[in-house]
Amino acid sequence: MTERLKITKRGVDGLKATGNRYVAWDTDIAGFGLRVSPTGGKAYVFRYRVSGGRSGRERWLTVGKHGAITPDQAREIVRDYAATVAGGGDPAADRETKRSAPTVSELLDRYFAEHVEHKNKPSTAANIRNQIKGTIRPTLGKLKVSDVTRADISKLHSSMVATPYAANRALALLSKAFGLAEVWGFRPDNSNPCVRVQRYSEKARERFLSEREFAALSTVLTKAERGPLMIEGIKRPVKINPQAITAIRLLIFTGARVSEILGLRWEWINWDLQRAELPDSKTGAKHLYMPPAALEVFHNLKQTETSTGFVIRGGGGFDPEIALVNLKDPWGFIRKAAGLEGVRLHDLRHSFASAAVAGGMSLPMIGALLGHKDVKTTARYAHLSDDPLRDAAAQISGNISSAMKGEKLGATVVPMRKKR
Repeated sequence: MTERLKITKRGVDGLKATGNRYVAWDTDIAGFGLRVSPTGGKAYVFRYRVSGGRSGRERWLTVGKHGAITPDQAREIVRDYAATVAGGGDPAADRETKRSAPTVSELLDRYFAEHVEHKNKPSTAANIRNQIKGTIRPTLGKLKVSDVTRADISKLHSSMVATPYAANRALALLSKAFGLAEVWGFRPDNSNPCVRVQRYSEKARERFLSEREFAALSTVLTKAERGPLMIEGIKRPVKINPQAITAIRLLIFTGARVSEILGLRWEWINWDLQRAELPDSKTGAKHLYMPPAALEVFHNLKQTETSTGFVIRGGGGFDPEIALVNLKDPWGFIRKAAGLEGVRLHDLRHSFASAAVAGGMSLPMIGALLGHKDVKTTARYAHLSDDPLRDAAAQISGNISSAMKGEKLGATVVPMRKKR
């Protein structure tokens, strides 16, 4: 059964179920129809031929169910489809392509497998995995990659205003992933939706231990080596893993990253040159120099030059092939006992750099010691070199002030005279 009528609300409501499926065709737009099921269900359809003409392949598209959209809305959609067909397009193929297009979740899976796992350090990869799982996938995962807009990215970024550092890391992750989406053909070139989303300003956390704080830390470490610590607010004595204490001492005396000390192996130590030759680090291969204080720590471990395995060991400290992985909990107890609440293990590295600046070392030298790949990373310590200048200015102005008061400076003050 076939009917022809002007598809309007009244006309559609007047069509009844007959026990057989049939299509009522619109009298105005060729190919626009309403399909009525045997049970009375109604859906708007569009029939056309690919490439036009009677020889073209016939295609059908379901535009939408009656009730979900109105006749007028269906009509506008079909007009757009008809225009696409007239231009040589294929709306059904376009719809199928979009239906099979990857979601953001699928993009992130490929980004992790083909980029992160091959080009990032394991610790960085772990952080990226947590970001994807906890922040990005729940919000954007179901969207099609091609449909994501700058507004979507901005909304996610803005929702993390309370944690600006994490928000910026998520934005950087997404920017890289959508850049690869262009390479992989999921989006047009130069369509990255992360572009021009304003990052939050980040205040660098620069915490440096003072001489008094270093002394307090030293006292606590020594006590922890002798036995359990009594810590205010904790009822029972706390025993600190000796391997953790050794690791902390090495962090203090070398300025190394935590991962570099926990991953350090005896085979990498060049005793003649007094350095550890790390085959890999955050910035690639690196020499970690061992000053006398650090060498003393090594000698106290009672290891020989033929020792092998991890320097800092887990599993009770007996198995050379098991590395210690948890330094956070021991450090939490130690810093609490030393009155250093809020001080991070990474701040020991900052403090090493601070001591270097106070000792008059140049920024390039400090960067080489710390293994900085970019001079901008070391430049954060440039302001520390103001301290000697500040002291010098204070001394000079103090001398001048004393002279102005007529006080003796231990030197003859010669009055300035104008030339005649």
